[in-house]
Amino acid sequence: MSRWIRTGADGVGRCWWAGDDGDYLAYHDDEWGRPTIDDTRLFEKICLEGFQSGLSWLTILRKRDNFRAAFAGFEMDTVARFGEADVERLLGDAGIVRHRRKIESTINNAIRALEIVDEFGSLAGYLWGFEPDGNEVEPTDESPVPATTPTSAALARDLKGRGWSYVGPTTVYAFMQAMGMVNDHLPHCSRYQVCDQERRALVRPR
Repeated sequence: MSRWIRTGADGVGRCWWAGDDGDYLAYHDDEWGRPTIDDTRLFEKICLEGFQSGLSWLTILRKRDNFRAAFAGFEMDTVARFGEADVERLLGDAGIVRHRRKIESTINNAIRALEIVDEFGSLAGYLWGFEPDGNEVEPTDESPVPATTPTSAALARDLKGRGWSYVGPTTVYAFMQAMGMVNDHLPHCSRYQVCDQERRALVRPR
């Protein structure tokens, strides 16, 4: 078996990064790479990827319920109305990552996301419009997945042009992987076929 596939204590083969932590295993098995078209969940995912910048994803994953409580479930309409009092409240919340620029970025990005909804009908419709024709870099059991691709660079550039922040190409590609725009589970990972089937069955928003 490839060094990039890890067999857990349960005998299941998974992508190496899932490790042994229960939170990570559940995220890998039940969420990562599963195609998402719900605007609120998409907004949450891209915001949390921004918060993750410079930190461990496991740190963010363990704080996710706190983030949801702090940011009103990532409802874009509500977050877009946050003001300076909310920023100060969030800076005092030990349950989340207390980083002023990232907090302010989340509020700004909610406003920008609503502008996208006005233009495209939904955040999902806009984002899935960037879906590449097949994976740009096919993952194999002999190599890790990429950190960025031409599509993630193009999407990051477009988002930045629309006023978004904390959306560099690497952050955006992690988001594309998490939301299932690409299937970067390795071919011998137990979840590769699951995500592939869900992507084939998905009705893309337009």
